Amino acid sequence: MPHADGQPVVVIGAGPAGLAAATALTGAGFDAVCLEARGRPGGRLLSTPAGGDLGATWFWDGEQRVRALVTRLGLDTFAQHTAGSALFQDVTGVHRLPGNPIDVPAHRYTAGAGALTDRMAATLPPGTLRLNTPVTAIRTSGRGLSVHTSDTVHQAGHVVLAVPPALALARIDFGEELPADLLRLASATPVWMGAVVKVVAVYGDAFWRRDGLAGAAFSHTGPLQEVHDMSGPQGSPAALFGFAPAPATGPGFRQAVIDQLTGLFGPAAARPEALHVQDWSTEHWTSPPGVQRLTDYSLFGHARYQQPSLNGRLHWASTETAVGYAGHVEGALAGGERAARAILKALPRLAANAPGRGQSPAPLTHR
Repeated sequence: MPHADGQPVVVIGAGPAGLAAATALTGAGFDAVCLEARGRPGGRLLSTPAGGDLGATWFWDGEQRVRALVTRLGLDTFAQHTAGSALFQDVTGVHRLPGNPIDVPAHRYTAGAGALTDRMAATLPPGTLRLNTPVTAIRTSGRGLSVHTSDTVHQAGHVVLAVPPALALARIDFGEELPADLLRLASATPVWMGAVVKVVAVYGDAFWRRDGLAGAAFSHTGPLQEVHDMSGPQGSPAALFGFAPAPATGPGFRQAVIDQLTGLFGPAAARPEALHVQDWSTEHWTSPPGVQRLTDYSLFGHARYQQPSLNGRLHWASTETAVGYAGHVEGALAGGERAARAILKALPRLAANAPGRGQSPAPLTHR
C-alpha cells in the first residue's frame, strides 16, 4: 500500500467541524489533509437545489461562531417565519394554537445550510480536501499516527476525528489502541439526527400563511411529530418540513406524510410539487448500526472528549463532543476549533526540526 507524504495533521470528516479544523490549521500555515468518505462536503448539512434543508436548518442568536463565519463567507441569511397560529394534532383532531408557542426566533441560510460548508470547503488550499476517501483504520506509528484508506497510508503527527464518536468506532478499525472506558463512552454517545427522518414538502405557494398559520405543528398521531415552515425569503420557494423517528420504510410512509399534512393544513397540502425524504439512520457515513438505541444525550460534551487520546494525538471534534451547543452547527465549529487550538500548541514542537519555514515535519516512518 503506498504511503502519502508525512502530514502534520489528518482531519477525518468534512462537515463543519472538520472544515473548521482544516481552515484554522491551514490558515496558520501548516499542511493538513481533510479526508471525507462522501462525494461531497457538509456531513449533516445537506440542501436541495432550491435551498430546502434535509439536515441542519437553523442557527440562533448567541451562536457567535456561526454568525462570524456567515459574515466572513458573505452568505445571506433571513429570519425563520414564525408569524401566525400553530397547530396541535392528537386523537381528538387538530387544534389551533394562537400566537405560535412552538417556534422560536431563528435564522436560516438563504441558499440552504449546505452553502455554508460548500463555501468553507472552497476556501481551503487546493488538494486539502479529498472526497470519496473513507478512512479504514488508525494506528499509532513511529512518532505519530498512521491513517489508512483503501489505497494509502497517511502519516500524521495529529488526527482530528470530526465524525460522531459512535460512527468512528463502527467504521474505523482502531485495533486495541483505545482504552476500554473510552470505547464504552464513544459507542454509547448518540448521533445527532442519526435516528431522525426529515421530510421536506415543496409547494407552489405558502398557502397556509393566507389562513393565518405559521406552518408549525406538533402531532401525537404522526408520522411527523413536528412540522415547521421551510419557505425561503418572502415565502418563496414555499415548503413545509417535519421530523419523524427513524426508520421510515416503504412507499406507505410518503403517502402517510401527505395525508397528515392535508389533515393539518387543508386540501392544498395534498398536492406537493416535491416530497424529499431523508432518513439519516440509513446514511452509512452518518449513523452506526443500532443508532436508534443511543439515547443518553448526557454524554454529549463528555470530559473525555475534551482531551486528545492516543498520546495526545487523536482529537475528538464532532458536534457531539462540544461542551456548549452540542448538536448544533455552533457546537461543530467549537469542536473543530478546540482540536485545532490543541494541535497548534503542539505542532511547533513537532515541526521544530523541519526544513524550510517549519510548516511540515519530516515524514514519519510507517512501522
